Amino acid sequence: IEGSEPDVVINCAAFTAVDDCEADETSALRVNGTAVGHLAKACNTVAARLVQISTDYVFAGDGERPYREEDPVAPIGAYGRTKLRGEELAGEAHRHLVVRTAWLYGHGGRNFVEAIRGQIDRGAESLKVVADQRGSPTFCGDLAEAVLDLIGAEIDGVVHAVNAGETTWHGFAIAIAGLLCKDVEVLGVSTEEFPRPAPRPAYSVLDTSRLSDALGRGMPPWEDALARYLEESCAS
Repeated sequence: IEGSEPDVVINCAAFTAVDDCEADETSALRVNGTAVGHLAKACNTVAARLVQISTDYVFAGDGERPYREEDPVAPIGAYGRTKLRGEELAGEAHRHLVVRTAWLYGHGGRNFVEAIRGQIDRGAESLKVVADQRGSPTFCGDLAEAVLDLIGAEIDGVVHAVNAGETTWHGFAIAIAGLLCKDVEVLGVSTEEFPRPAPRPAYSVLDTSRLSDALGRGMPPWEDALARYLEESCAS
């Protein structure tokens, strides 16, 4: 950073395997927390703005309305705790922007969409998917565009950025199967029926009013984003 003297540093690096974070919080903290502090100090030496990508997991997930930027944070697992520490250390950069997002999927990596597609392609006739966790599926391409626009608008502080609308993982899976034109039964199950090592927020919908006010627009609906993603991935 000192050698290239950038105007902006966007930190996309993270330890995002939620269950692995629960098993090794020390390593997760190094990546999601401590490293961000090093970036903040380096950015201050060249007066660069630090953009930190964060997560809905900083909230407890027990809300009944979309979380606003100023709502109290209360992570319930190691991943959320370490990402919250990253937010705190990003704040040590004199110029900083923290972008909280959620339920990400995109080209070139493992994600929920590809997991569902993979099961269908392997011949699954029925799928069991959690139906009592709600959030906003978000396409990385739309998030990247929003981040660049926030940088261009000189927005600082914390901003929530997710595709518009909300659903459950069950609803998300039904939409994926439908767009793939696959005749597969998608069964809804409870979180208790699908135990995982790390706790997940039951409700982590993010309020994006600040994003809309800053840019004069929101992000596209999650259904539209999913259709574009699948169209692009099938074309490639």
